[in-house]
Amino acid sequence: MANVSMLCHPATPASKAGGVDVSYCFEPGGRLDLRFHVDCEPGSLILPAYVANGPRADGLWQTTCFELFVRHPDQRGYFEFNFSPSTQWAAYRFSGYREGMAEWPMQRPDIHCTSSDMGAILEVALALPSLLNASCEIGLSAVLHETDETKSYWALAHPSGNPDFHHPDCFALNLAAPARP
Repeated sequence: MANVSMLCHPATPASKAGGVDVSYCFEPGGRLDLRFHVDCEPGSLILPAYVANGPRADGLWQTTCFELFVRHPDQRGYFEFNFSPSTQWAAYRFSGYREGMAEWPMQRPDIHCTSSDMGAILEVALALPSLLNASCEIGLSAVLHETDETKSYWALAHPSGNPDFHHPDCFALNLAAPARP
């Protein structure tokens, strides 16, 4: 697995979270495994309550949520995936920058959340064979909602101005197409 660290947007500093690191593995067949690790004190994050077999849900970004954005370099459109510690999730396709948002059909991702003295961990495994079969640009982001009501916005890169995970600057990780077996 490869590792990257996210940056907190300077206009939204965290009060207790010390960092967000992501491990990822991009495999043949379009499978992507993500492991978000939040360095924080136990009990300092608001984690939505667990929902068995978490269904699709909108508005997950309004509290602690982890996100993946995917686009192909030669296309205007992109995809957004939201993963909640509750195990709820969402998937959308956009035709352009914040344009043409539509629900995107996909198999429910596997989502597991744990917390310990070392922080909170959200693990996601998703199969996107029709999307991850070519080189792509990735954006990874997180909204951290802390128990003191602080909200911080984390990403691999941020544009100037307000936090905006949809901005092209946030697609900061280039993934080569996985090798065929």
